[in-house]
Amino acid sequence: MPKFQLNNAELAAAVSGRSPEFPKYTTQIMNLANQNAQGTRPKVVGQMTELFREFAGKSFREWDVWYRGKKPEALDDATDKVYAMVEKLQSAIQQIDKAMVREWVEDLVVVKTFVGLCFEEAILSKIAEYKGATYRLSTPAEESQGIDGFIGDTAISIKPSTYSTKDMLGEELQGKLVIYEKKKNGITFSFDF
Repeated sequence: MPKFQLNNAELAAAVSGRSPEFPKYTTQIMNLANQNAQGTRPKVVGQMTELFREFAGKSFREWDVWYRGKKPEALDDATDKVYAMVEKLQSAIQQIDKAMVREWVEDLVVVKTFVGLCFEEAILSKIAEYKGATYRLSTPAEESQGIDGFIGDTAISIKPSTYSTKDMLGEELQGKLVIYEKKKNGITFSFDF
């Protein structure tokens, strides 16, 4: 039996008859701008799943006309929000030089690694104390599997509260998840195991 695959662009073209092409990197910039500006959130463009359930038509053209009639300002409002953020990003990019990139790399690799690893051990220690168990940090082999340490025999992954919003990471976590959040006076964390 033959097996076929349609990539997202082919699927969109087949369904909508449209297949826009964007210059390299531009969609990444627009996605970042949209994440910051929240231009396509339900309060701007509507709750799309609910709107689609209301839609009684069958074709893309019918959907396009129906949606624009239902939310006449939404696409303009979303465009304005995202474009304003693109302009801010353009301004920010103009400020970046090699020295700034070096400082950012040092902060990420040296400072945040040290602080993050200290958080991990402090969190493991506190949970172990709470559970009346021992703890240990992961080995390099365990770390490569997404394990940050162990409470007794239970594998633990420790992630910041922003972790779930970072869809692009593609990391597969092993063990139980501990979520921490930085506060002015320290960190808070939670776990459910």
